[in-house]
Amino acid sequence: MSTMKPVTVRLKSRQDGEQVIQELPGEATIRGSQLYVRYEEPNSGPEGGATRTTVKIGEQELKIIRHGEVQSEQSFELGRRLPGFYRSPYTSFALSTHTTKLEVHRDGLNGKVEWTYDLYAFEQLSGHFAISLHIQEETKS
Repeated sequence: MSTMKPVTVRLKSRQDGEQVIQELPGEATIRGSQLYVRYEEPNSGPEGGATRTTVKIGEQELKIIRHGEVQSEQSFELGRRLPGFYRSPYTSFALSTHTTKLEVHRDGLNGKVEWTYDLYAFEQLSGHFAISLHIQEETKS
């Protein structure tokens, strides 16, 4: 990957009235028209292993790829239901996301992405999610 620069990632997710906010160190780069953000998930997987998340942000689409103990892929594009998957040491299943809102605001390595989606696992609706992701480039002091 191109030269990665340090960023702070602030992730806010809401599901069924419960909200979780995480602020994490990460790194970002721009390749073509895509902004790539990478960070380590703070909660270890079921076996205590690490999971690294890469978020690929385009103008009209978003893709989240997780590697490590947990592996998954989710894609988001407004008004579309897109396939994905989830794998851990204990389970594996196909999933899909139907995106009902997707707003992308980017300025270099800084940006904000907000999206809402319905998550389907085993073709059954398993939850409605609202996510906001803020990316802030670290400034040298």
